[in-house]
Amino acid sequence: MNSTHSVIDTREAYLAATAALAAGTGPIGVDAERASGFTYSQRAYLIQIFRRGAGTFLFDPPMIGDFSELNEALADEVWILHAASQDLACLREVGLNPQTIFDTELAARLLGLPRVGLGTVVEELLGIHLAKEHSAANWSTRPLPESWLVYAALDVELLPDLRDIMVGLLLESDKTELADQEFLAVLDKPAPEARVDPWRRLSGIHSLRGQRNLTAARELWIARDDLARDSDVSPGRLVPDASIIAAARVLPTTRQALATLREFTGRASRNELDRWWAAIEAALVSTDMPQAKPHTDTLPPPRAWAERNPEADTRLRAARAALTLLTEERAIPLENLLTPEYLRRVCWAPPANANEASIRDALSALGARPWQIDATAQLIADAFVEIPQAADEPTEPES
Repeated sequence: MNSTHSVIDTREAYLAATAALAAGTGPIGVDAERASGFTYSQRAYLIQIFRRGAGTFLFDPPMIGDFSELNEALADEVWILHAASQDLACLREVGLNPQTIFDTELAARLLGLPRVGLGTVVEELLGIHLAKEHSAANWSTRPLPESWLVYAALDVELLPDLRDIMVGLLLESDKTELADQEFLAVLDKPAPEARVDPWRRLSGIHSLRGQRNLTAARELWIARDDLARDSDVSPGRLVPDASIIAAARVLPTTRQALATLREFTGRASRNELDRWWAAIEAALVSTDMPQAKPHTDTLPPPRAWAERNPEADTRLRAARAALTLLTEERAIPLENLLTPEYLRRVCWAPPANANEASIRDALSALGARPWQIDATAQLIADAFVEIPQAADEPTEPES
């Protein structure tokens, strides 16, 4: 670790750090700190990298901008991250694009560890207590406090040691190949498509019934999102969801009525009142009103299956029971043994001839990894076959 926890924020220092890291040995520990809940963007505000023989380096991405030289120097090495799916997007945004990763959080799941947070995994496998008191801090703060920098450095300095132990444990439990498939799947996962009607994710939106009320919620959400993007502030810090829902439910007919609405709160609720009232006015006269329940291919929650699709509910219960036994045998959580959405879709609309081959094809088309398909396809097919047989069995007469 560097003797001082200084943040690298100049081109000259960045290039010197790149040369030092290139001269180091072995895989690199990588982490990124964002300001989720504080800023609109999900950009990285600090990137930490450690490599044996080189040390730890803390980079200021907004000041450096382009990390292409560092990426070129290290792209062929193994990058160790914890919960890589959370950091890859912000790393790629600045030009850091690993080709091979080792995800210590995923490895912990596959090894059946009871808790998979970095602090608990480090404590269990390395015997070191890793404080996590700054994990939810506002990392866009400048200057960053020294205690935060110490915390950030420790997050990456222990990753190579942690990986070394996990590699051995995966080998002992015959899980090396499936771990490699999982890591590759994280790297290859495409960026999520833009949501259709993202305003429908407002907390409490289901309490609004009328189309005009939904229109108001939509217009207020758009107005808030525009302001949040322009000011790079988390939308909920400007006006919380509950305030948007309250205003949409009441539908105030004057600016004054909106201003006096007690439930309409937030730090921008009054100093941006003209913006919110313009959104309400637009909603009151709009002819483009959303449907209360738009068409979607999203499956209903499993708790509703018994009523809406009893056969699918029976299939899901039978398949889950079979897979749960396998999770105990392999010490892998059910959600990692097979992505829950894949299991639900196969149970909701199974292949016409639901045998192992057709289940394998269906799981593959959904995106399941080869090891997941090998482990689960036959069990799911068998569970489906056993359902009608169980239903046909005579019941014991009551005594």
